[in-house]
Order: sequence, then C-alpha cells, then structure tokens
Amino acid sequence: MRPGFSGIAGRLTVVAPKIYLARVVAKLNAFFGRGLVVSMSIILLTGLALGAAVLLFLNSAAPTTITITSGPDGSVSQRNAEKYRKILAREGVTLKILPSEGSADNFKRLSDPKVAVDVGFVLGGEVKGANIDNLVSLGSVSYQPLMIFYHGKTRNLLSDFKGQRLDIDREGSGTHSLALTLLKANGIEPNDGTTLVNSYSGDPVRALLENRIDAVFLMGDSASTDSMRRLLRTPQIKLFNFTQADGYSRRIHYLNKLELPKGSLDFGKNIPAEDLNLVGPAVELIARNTLHPALSDLLLEAAREVHGRPGIFRKRGEFPAPQEHEFRISPDASRYYASGKTFLYRSFPFWIASLMARALAALVPVALLLIPALRIAPAIYRWRIESRIYRWYRALLELERDAFKPSADPGRRDELLRHLDHIENTVNKITVPASFGDLFYGLRGHIGFVRKSLLSQQAFMPPESNAAAGDHGGSAAT
Repeated sequence: MRPGFSGIAGRLTVVAPKIYLARVVAKLNAFFGRGLVVSMSIILLTGLALGAAVLLFLNSAAPTTITITSGPDGSVSQRNAEKYRKILAREGVTLKILPSEGSADNFKRLSDPKVAVDVGFVLGGEVKGANIDNLVSLGSVSYQPLMIFYHGKTRNLLSDFKGQRLDIDREGSGTHSLALTLLKANGIEPNDGTTLVNSYSGDPVRALLENRIDAVFLMGDSASTDSMRRLLRTPQIKLFNFTQADGYSRRIHYLNKLELPKGSLDFGKNIPAEDLNLVGPAVELIARNTLHPALSDLLLEAAREVHGRPGIFRKRGEFPAPQEHEFRISPDASRYYASGKTFLYRSFPFWIASLMARALAALVPVALLLIPALRIAPAIYRWRIESRIYRWYRALLELERDAFKPSADPGRRDELLRHLDHIENTVNKITVPASFGDLFYGLRGHIGFVRKSLLSQQAFMPPESNAAAGDHGGSAAT
C-alpha cells in the first residue's frame, strides 16, 4: 500500500456517509419540500433535547445507597438489618444501618424529614395521633412478642405487678411504649407506688437475681437476643403467661395473641415447661413515600428471604404480608404482592434494569411530544402550501367575476389583463414540492383559461368598444 493511501481511505470513509446523507436530504426536500423537512427536523431535535434534559435532571434511576434505622446493637431488628444488607449487596445496593433506641425512635426518625433515613422497623401502636402522611408500609414482616421475666411467686395477671420495681426498657423503644399501655390498662401508672425503671443499667439477669428489680419487659426491637436467651434458661426466672391474651388482642387492635408451645425452645430441658400465651404487635417495614419502586421491590425480596421461613411464631411464607394497620400499604408494595417485581427488574440485573428505566423515563416525554407533533406537522405543512395556492384562486375568481359581470366596463380589460399578468408572474415564482404539483399546474392552467376568456370576449366586442380597447388589444396580440 502506497504511503498516505490509508489516510485518504480514512477520509473517504468519513466523507461517504456525509454525501449519502446529503442525497437523502435532497430527495426529501424534492418530494416533501424544504419547509416540511426543516419543520420535522426541528421537532425531532426539540424532542431529543427534551429527552436529554429529562435524562440529566430527572432522578429516575434507582439510588444505589439507602439507609435503614434498625435498633440497638444485638437486637433482633439490628440483626435483621444486617441480613438485609447482605442480600441487597448482591444486587449492588449499599444498605447503611443506623442504630437506634428501638421502634419508637425509628418512627420518630422516619417522621422527621430532616433525618436522612429511608426505611425502618416500626412496631404497631407507635403512631398515636402523629402525622404519617409521608410514610407508607411495605407490609408486616414478623410478630414481636412481649416477654415479661420475673422472679418469685407466679403472677397470673399484669395487675399483680402493681407496687413492684419494673424495668420497662429505655424511652424510644417499642417495649417502653407497649409496657406503659398494658400497665395503664391494668390500673398501674407512675407514682402509684409502682417503680418504673427506664432501662436498668447493666445485666437484666443479674438485676433480677440480685433482687434489684422485680420484673423486666423485653422485646426484640430493643433487647439483645442473648439476654432473652439467658433469661429463658435461668431456672429461678419465670416468663409471664398472658392468660388474658385473647382479651388484650381484641381490646388493643394492634396486638396479636402468640402461642409458645411447651418445650419449643429446648426439648431436652423442656423450655418452656408449659404452654404459654404471649401478646405482641406486628413489625412493619415502614418507608418514606419517596422510596424508589425498584428499592421497594428489593427490600421486599430481602424481607421474603429473611422472614419467609417458618419460626416459632410464624408459618412458612406468612411474611412479609400486606397487613394494613396504622400505615397505608405502599402502592408499589401492593403491586409487588400482586404480581412480583416489575418486568425490567425481574428480567435484568439491577444496574442494567436501573439504566433501562432511566432511559425509558427520558423517552416517554419525548414520545408524548413527538407522536402528536409528527402527525400534525404534515397536515400543517400541507395547509400552508395549499393556502399559498388557494389565495391566488380567490384572486383569480374575483378578477373573473369583475370582468364578466353584466355591468362590467369594457375599457377595464387592459387593467384586468395587467392584473392577470401580475398574478401569473407571482404564481410562477412560487416554489412547491413535487407532491403539490397538481395544484400548482392546475392554478396555472386556470390562469390561462381566464386570459383566453378575456381575449375571446374582447374579440366579440362592438367596434366602438374595440376602438376604445385597441391599445391593449395590440399589446396583447404582440
């Protein structure tokens, strides 16, 4: 190959598409007219610019980082959040875990738009008149039993704890809120001789054994699972049996009756030694109503993997479930429970589906603009071309009407013919696309027809009229 030949070939490769494009545009101009091609090009460019603006400025892609408010270190909520994090990481989504004091603290954070959280575990009964318009539920994910551990003689009713030292956990926990509600229902309130301790510092097992407290209220939203396990296996400590569980679940609408069968925790040591009834609210996965639908699907997928297995207080596949309590179920969650994940996120990896969703979000407004615009543009262009032709038809009709009316002045024939010449010269300068050639040549034919009629009429005029119009007749003959 000669030196420089490859460079020439490269330039030819670049020039060839340009020549081809120019020919295509020339053909379009010849067939449709330059105006229509320009108009449609402007519409297309405007649509593409709008799509680019939407793609750049509209946050249609799912975020790859979200924050969950969980519970104290070692709590059931914290451990579940850790499981969620591992599952979401498989899809390339980072889940930041924000420890909290418990369910009430989670609800407070979610309700405050200044706090940067997206989702959290909240127990039923936390609302109590608060504004929840910006919050939605992704569904219930588990039951959270309330466990009351105590020492001494057996208590059959909660009212038996009146006048004793009760650890009802720290403020901000769901345990604290529910304990106050249950104690009040049994006539036990602060300053009535009962000592309510807000989270006894130290080990609750030791505190009970050393007789520093008489009972401790614990739930998994804030208590360590290790602590509850130790309490269940300590012989001197008993677990309270809610003999009135049916009544509690009917009077307090967000509570559920939960059964703990004999020996279900440890068959060898027969823990518990008898069938026990417990009560507890459902744990809901609460999110801001701005949560992206794709992330809602991912969280519910994680919830299904974590909570869908059978357990002591749940059946296989019972959770997550769209059980609506204080919070309305998210529309995205309702769609997920009915049909699963959306097509894109069901068919493609998360990052690809997110990119495709963003592209679709840009294309939809472009399509909404282009489809009607491209359909209307040819009609508007046709109207413009036809109006340019038909206006001269109107002028021609007026001229003919003026020339052949009975009272027409024969001496005006020259003036009318000059007017007709002006019309013809102007029409000949009109540029129309080939598709409108029939209208254009039809107009020119009608102009010739009117001129022929005018000249024919002049030939049959009386001699005196011909003499009056002789000058124009000679010029016309010329």
